[in-house]
Amino acid sequence: MRTDYDHWEPISVSDAVKIFAKIPARWYIAGGWALDLYLGEQTREHGDIDILILREEQAAIYAALANEWTLYKADQGTLSLWEEGEYLHSVGDVWVSRNEEAPFSFQIMLVETEQDSWVYRREPSIRRPFQDISLKTDQGIPYLKPEIQLLYKGGSKNIREKDERDFRKVLPFLDRQAAGWLAQALRTQFPDGHPWIDYMNRPSDWN
Repeated sequence: MRTDYDHWEPISVSDAVKIFAKIPARWYIAGGWALDLYLGEQTREHGDIDILILREEQAAIYAALANEWTLYKADQGTLSLWEEGEYLHSVGDVWVSRNEEAPFSFQIMLVETEQDSWVYRREPSIRRPFQDISLKTDQGIPYLKPEIQLLYKGGSKNIREKDERDFRKVLPFLDRQAAGWLAQALRTQFPDGHPWIDYMNRPSDWN
């Protein structure tokens, strides 16, 4: 079992594209890089790179990666090998490295699906059709829509400083529909209130 959680040397977005473009499954750049792709520039350093996939398509991902990469289930603060033939029913994250000593190169996020919709695991009533969860860069790189990525960041139990910075950086660039969706999703997950909703209600602070 690995415990070197900070041992990261993330691959680039272009390297991720080269790896995943050959796989017969839907995938999207997620995390901070998704927000930077939306903005069209790198706004900060990234300690990792996240690739979002649909849970139902995990077998294709495993088959494509397992020969060249070592895949670890990240579950409840521990890392353990993802074994061949093992279906991940509840694990949400997989960390990937070249071998058992190499630094981690990228992280795979498995998301829930129901029929033709993405389902937000923390509050399953929040969902969107697959065709409405992603955008593409001019180069054709698929990435998670910014309002959904910000929901993942803001919906966490612990909002990190970089998440707060990302939110304030990206919010002024969201159109009204995207910002409205994010606010409503946060209200649904946090009916007693959320600081980001309060901030969004003061547009003079961020416009």
